[in-house]
Amino acid sequence: MVRRKRVNPVGRLGVRYGRRVRLRIAAAESGLRVRHICQNCGYKAVKRVSVGIWKCRKCNLTFAGAAYLPTSEVGEAVKRIIRRNAESEDLNSWSE
Repeated sequence: MVRRKRVNPVGRLGVRYGRRVRLRIAAAESGLRVRHICQNCGYKAVKRVSVGIWKCRKCNLTFAGAAYLPTSEVGEAVKRIIRRNAESEDLNSWSE
């Protein structure tokens, strides 16, 4: 019996579609398969339910995120802006 060579998940594509496309697919799919850290309880138990919907198996928190990862660069930027505005409002309330 012939032993089969183990390949990464993108190996199913073989030599088709080109190297760059396969690398992009590998990067996107690697985020899908692993468990992520929950923003609520801190456990590594967040899995993707469907496109953009993520659920923590520990605390049962369901939240919206990016398609392939629980957070996106744009989402992180928005969180920083909101946090900065909240801090500036706190500072303004102290000065009044």
